[in-house]
Amino acid sequence: MAFPLTISFTAKTKEEEDRQKQMYKRYDELILTLPAYTQNSIMLPESIKDSPSEEKLRQYRQYKGFWFWPDMMLPGFMAAKDHFIPRPSDILICTPLKVGTTWLKALAFATLNRNDQPCKQSLLLSHNPHDCVPNLEVILYGRKRLPDLTVVPSPRLLSTHVPYQLFPTSWLSSGCKFVFLCRNPKDTFISYWHYLNKLIEDVNHKQSLGDMFDAFLKGVHLNGPLWDHVLGFWNASLVNPDKVLFLKYEELKSDTAVNLKKLAEFMGCPFTEEEERDGVLEKILDMCSFESLRNLEVNKTGTMPLKLSHDIGNEVFFRKGEVGDWVNFLTPEMAQRLDQAMEQKFEGSGLSFKE
Repeated sequence: MAFPLTISFTAKTKEEEDRQKQMYKRYDELILTLPAYTQNSIMLPESIKDSPSEEKLRQYRQYKGFWFWPDMMLPGFMAAKDHFIPRPSDILICTPLKVGTTWLKALAFATLNRNDQPCKQSLLLSHNPHDCVPNLEVILYGRKRLPDLTVVPSPRLLSTHVPYQLFPTSWLSSGCKFVFLCRNPKDTFISYWHYLNKLIEDVNHKQSLGDMFDAFLKGVHLNGPLWDHVLGFWNASLVNPDKVLFLKYEELKSDTAVNLKKLAEFMGCPFTEEEERDGVLEKILDMCSFESLRNLEVNKTGTMPLKLSHDIGNEVFFRKGEVGDWVNFLTPEMAQRLDQAMEQKFEGSGLSFKE
């Protein structure tokens, strides 16, 4: 199997390159007109703000109610919105940041490709899950050039961090399926705080827990507010359960086998009785366990392109993967404030999270 990232970026004519540069320039100009969040403590990490040079494009920008990194995620989403054409057979892994995306990608990829790639031959053994299931707005469309995804064979397994409310009609009416994963917001925040600080090379620019927590409660974080992001997919899953699968990290963690079967059924590749007797399910669970993935050489020393001129180490995607780690960082007062915000935002929705 060829990766979308390697086969969809072919050589362009100079005319095509110039046309695409102008298109992304127009996106940048539009972004500069959007509301900005300028609190000094919530500026972008130094390690990823190398292009474009304009300082104004280094502030969080609000697009239709949600916050983005304006020099990467937002122009990438604008390009994907205008140019990505989903197929009915496409499956999109949809997540807020730091909710178990890497793990879900591995489980979905291994399950969907198990006939062509038994575990001993899986590309996951030599490639990071984010290479196997590339992100639309960051990796595919966020690098200032358009991919040709028509060359990628079906079923295409792709991913996005974009909220459901921003999906264009062309995506929603395409017949493709969306797999959404979320996590207790307290654990989500702690993982998010650690992740951003790993991206920041200069210790003087590290983000304090308190400053980032205050911004998080205001909804100012990547693809936030988190509550709106989660509720968008929750409500969609209630209306169209055959097209939107809603998963919770805590449930996936506590009963991975049951939820993996649910995922396989949803993707249209259910496990057969023979496969279950032969231990295929258990082999996938073992290969995709947090420890197994983290200890692979590619995830200890490999890198992936986050920006045009900057790669990040794959190890940044593996921290603890535990449920309830927030108790080691949040004060009782902070936890109470976040609980109250959740209770208010999710009131009447039927949505709740385990500790």
